[in-house]
Amino acid sequence: MTTPEPPGADAPLPGPGELAVLYLGNILYALELAALSLDAQGKGDEAAFYRGIGRQLAEAHRRTRAAG
Repeated sequence: MTTPEPPGADAPLPGPGELAVLYLGNILYALELAALSLDAQGKGDEAAFYRGIGRQLAEAHRRTRAAG
């Protein structure tokens, strides 16, 4: 006996870019949590690095939405 496949199982899986867009809010939240934790540890430079990544992702998303 074989297990039936769920509907849409033959659909292509999303790529990393599509997943990043889908979960962008969660990713930005996690980056800010990491930055807050690093700030609490007195690692301001490291916190700024993660906040910079978040700003770049958010800005890239804004540009993509404005163009489309």
